[in-house]
Amino acid sequence: QVQLVESGGGLVQAGGSLRLSCAASGSIFSTNAMGWYRQAPGKQRELVATISKGGSTNYAESVRGRFTISRDNAKNTVYLQMNSLKPEDTAVYYCSADIVTVFLSRNDYWGQGTQVTVSS
Repeated sequence: QVQLVESGGGLVQAGGSLRLSCAASGSIFSTNAMGWYRQAPGKQRELVATISKGGSTNYAESVRGRFTISRDNAKNTVYLQMNSLKPEDTAVYYCSADIVTVFLSRNDYWGQGTQVTVSS
């Protein structure tokens, strides 16, 4: 019914930048909060940043000042601009969205993940 598709991951040197995108599609009535999470090998998934429908943002302390989350409500798309990347940012990045479907069911949906690798 609903799909989240991420893009933009890859390999970058420390200090470089990447921009992740995540587009939600399907039987969407409305999209509430959207966010990015990441999971490094051997570690638990952690929050990176979230953004409300109105544009209020929240960041993990480890990325504040380096990463910027934004969204395009007309396109049901959320972005993550990542600057000054560090090797410790290496992880699989997942997007998530709180979505109400046209059938008026509300759930958190997740993308398949995109790999970000930062070399030193």
